[in-house]
Amino acid sequence: MTASISVVNSLTLDGVMQAPGGADEDTRDGFEHGGWAGPYMDQVLGEYMGRGMAGDGALLFGRRTYEQFYGYWPHQTDNPFTPVLNDTRKYVVSRTLQEPLPWEHSTLLGGEAAESVAELKASTDQDLTILGSGELVRTLIANDLVDDYVLVIHPLVLGSGRRMFADDGTLARLELVESIPTTTGVLIARYRPA
Repeated sequence: MTASISVVNSLTLDGVMQAPGGADEDTRDGFEHGGWAGPYMDQVLGEYMGRGMAGDGALLFGRRTYEQFYGYWPHQTDNPFTPVLNDTRKYVVSRTLQEPLPWEHSTLLGGEAAESVAELKASTDQDLTILGSGELVRTLIANDLVDDYVLVIHPLVLGSGRRMFADDGTLARLELVESIPTTTGVLIARYRPA
């Protein structure tokens, strides 16, 4: 029994993943470009992401992304993603949060991120999807724990912001297994470690 870990993230051409959803989503370091992904949404992207949400896997979050999602999604009454997110098992990697976590179906994974995620991966057959959670993603990449990447690459260069891939010498060779262009110039690219 071993789970697969997939990273699903929106990126700009220069690799920025910070605050794709809204202006006040993540303003760390004075980031002023929040909400950059919204204008690029179309039916192709919506349907692709919807298919991914229809699975029976679990979500894996870092603390910051979990808190941001919890602050928004449970309160959206007219969005088809809300019941799916509410009902999905959520694992949260954090050394600062305490149980019980506020969002239903949430479980805290304490301790060192790589160790606790490796233990979870080995002990469950439920595949795990990471949304956002840049610091967690970088830790898991460095420890060879990511099995799949779905990168939603936007035709936009921001020039600043937090990036998904660290500039620390970590090498990751990937192979393209799927690519889908959208009507707005976004490329949905799915990769696996080569």
